[in-house]
Formats: sequence, C-alpha cells, structure tokens
Amino acid sequence: MVPQKKGIAKVIHSLLLGSTVFMFSLTSYADDNELTIVTSFPSDLTKVFKKEFQAAYPDIKVEILKKKTTAGVKYIQETSAKNKTDLFWASAPDAFEVLKDDSLLQKYESSVKGLPDKVGAFPVNDPDGFYKGFAAAGYGIMWNTRYLKAKKLPAPREWVDLTKAVYHNHIGMSAPSRSGTTHLTVETLLQGKGWDDGWKMQKEIAGNFKTVTERSFGVPDGVNSGNFGIGIVIDFFGLSSKGSGFPVEFRYPTTTTLVPANIAIVANAPNADNAGKFIDFLLEPRGQELLLDPKIRRLPVNPATYDKAPEGFPNPFKDSSIGAAVKFDLTKSKSRYNLVNSLFDVMITYRLDDLRAATKAIQDAEAAMEGKTNEKAAKLIAEARTLVAKLPIDEAKSLDKDFAGIFKKKRKKATDKVTGRQAEIEQEWDKFVVENYSKAKELAEKAKSML
Repeated sequence: MVPQKKGIAKVIHSLLLGSTVFMFSLTSYADDNELTIVTSFPSDLTKVFKKEFQAAYPDIKVEILKKKTTAGVKYIQETSAKNKTDLFWASAPDAFEVLKDDSLLQKYESSVKGLPDKVGAFPVNDPDGFYKGFAAAGYGIMWNTRYLKAKKLPAPREWVDLTKAVYHNHIGMSAPSRSGTTHLTVETLLQGKGWDDGWKMQKEIAGNFKTVTERSFGVPDGVNSGNFGIGIVIDFFGLSSKGSGFPVEFRYPTTTTLVPANIAIVANAPNADNAGKFIDFLLEPRGQELLLDPKIRRLPVNPATYDKAPEGFPNPFKDSSIGAAVKFDLTKSKSRYNLVNSLFDVMITYRLDDLRAATKAIQDAEAAMEGKTNEKAAKLIAEARTLVAKLPIDEAKSLDKDFAGIFKKKRKKATDKVTGRQAEIEQEWDKFVVENYSKAKELAEKAKSML
C-alpha cells in the first residue's frame, strides 16, 4: 500500500505543479494583454479612444485612471518603485518635463512617420524622444451667444477686452493650481505680455470674474449653461461645446500660443509593447481623425486630417496667426510652475472678493469721471489702478531657482495649510495684496465722491 500511496502522491504533485504553471502562464498572458493609462483628459475623449483602440486590439484590456495633471505626476512619482502604469496622457508639456527630469519616462520611437516637427512655433515631440505630441492646443475665450445677446454685451476678441467694465461679473476661469491647462493659459499671458503687464492684465480681468471654478471643465460647463457668459479656456473646451450644439463661440486672442498635448511611456512600464501600440494608434490617420469628434474637437498634428474637419475648424498649418505671437518658453514655465500657481491663488483665487470690490470701485469712479475734468480725482483713480497692479515679487525673483523651489505644496482651497517658508511667504504676499486692494478701493471711492 505504501508504494501505491507514493505513486498517488507523485500524480497529485505533478497535477498541482502543472496547475501552478498553467495559472502562472494565464497571469503572464493577462499581464501582457493589459494597458494602464493615467490621464487628465475628460471621459468624452478617453471613452472614444478606448473603444476604438480595443476594436483594433480586442485582446488588450485598457484601464483608464483619471487624475488631474498634477495629481497624475505625483501618482507616478510615488508609485515608481512598484510601477503599474504604462502611459501618461495629458495636455501640459510642463508635466512631462517634470517626469522626464525624474527619469520616470522611457524613450519611444513611433512607427508612424511623416508628421511635422512643429505646430505653430512649438516642437510637436520631445527632442530627446521621451514624449510625443498627438494634438495641439491653444488658449483663448469662449462665450455663450445667447447670454451675450440677452445682456447686450459685445463679443470679446482680445484679452484686453475682458478688462472692460461691461464684463464685470460675467467671466469664469479655473485656477492654475487646479488645472495644468489653466496654468499654461496664465503662463502664456505672462510670457506674451511680460511679467508686470501680464499680471496687471490678469488681475484686471480677474476683477471682472464671477467665479474661479474648482475644476477646469467647470468653466465650459458654466458658459454652456449660461451661469456666466464668458470663459477663459483651452481651445477644445470651446470647440467641443460648439460641436455638441451649445450656443457658444470660441476665439484665439492674438497673445496666445500652441503647445502639443502629449503622451509618454512610463519608465519600467509593465506593458511597454502595448503602450507603444496605443501611441502609434493616436498618431495614425484613424486616431487623428477621432480628434475631430464633435465631443473632442482637438487640433490634430497630422495636417492631412484637416481635410476631413468641419467648416470653420481652425487649422494652424494654414492659419499661421494662431499661436504665432508667443514663442512659449517651456523651461521658464517649468522652473516657476508652483510659484506662479501660489501667486495666482494668493492674489486672485483666495482674495477674489477683495479684488472684485476694488475693481468695481475703480470702474464706478471712471464711469463718474467720463466727460469731466478733475485732476485730483483722475490722480486718485490712477493710484488705485497702480495699487491693484502691484506685485510682491519681480520676474527675476520668480526665476530664482532656490526661491521658486520653496513652493512645493499645493493648496486646493484657502483653508488648506502650508508650513515652513512657503507659508511665511504666502502670508507676506497675502498681507501685501489685501492692503493694496483695500487702499485702492478707498481711493477710488474717494475719487467718485469728488465727482
């Protein structure tokens, strides 16, 4: 009986071993046929691309992890030791540069050839080969045509138009600390107008804000619904809203730029081959044509795709004026990314009521001044505008590596706490702007009382 038991034991052992090998092979097969993508893109875009990619590659299971750009970067950084992400897919090139500097991206040479090297004045792809541009994006103004007609407001054409009193309480924008694309919008204005004049214009526009939305897509939602009439957005928000039938229009101001929306394979990606297939899919004609979907409406990087675009769709390869005014400096933007976000929040997001009140007081004084001559009142109004425009730091300070490096923590709301030197500086800035806004309001009200 003992030999028989030993024989049975051997059979069971062999079956278990075979079962283990079989299960291991199934696990390996499953791993080889998965694809995990971290992206900041809305579901209207990701659903379309996921569906079409899986139709082309039915054996590959695609998982989409939706995260804001900054949160996506942090996630990849924090999980790098046991990375399970294959692709990072987002608009802001700054974010890819951060991951590239951290050695968290790997090079990829696409099999798709013949695409242009630049869109506008900006390279389509990373020169070092770590990330690829699949679409272009610009920044501008969208508006609800019915809202403007009902309120008897003119359609804005340039950034400076949004500083006019007629638009007070009619504009919405997100904060750059909450949106990578909004950060690029702010940085574009700073680079296009210069540090001092760029912030001056940004604050004059913000003085007309109805709201600073918590998420970037809150801006097109607000314009589409008529909650406010005008939104400062990345172009595809305006173009896709129009394509979806909302009564909206979009325009690129002269001072804007075009930068690519990008995709990259994460270092040590578990499914790098599948990641490469997805990148190639985006760049192939079928992937580029999906960008024209009414709910997506992004600018393809393949010039030939525009032959299938709807009438009136912007074409940066034919209209050289789009994005030509600003040659975007990615290094500058990256070096002061968190600093600019903190400065915007301190001066605008968390002091919007103060800024809006000072702006309204100035506008009322200027309205009272119209057609009159009063040198003292005019001087007070000019002083009030200067106070609102004042900045706690100059551009040289913003580019100081050590100083910019102080700003590490992002506040999602005013009550979020930061500590250390960043907290001290933000408190100094806050005191500075509150005093200036308060004094500006006081001077403007005094000027009005003289008229």
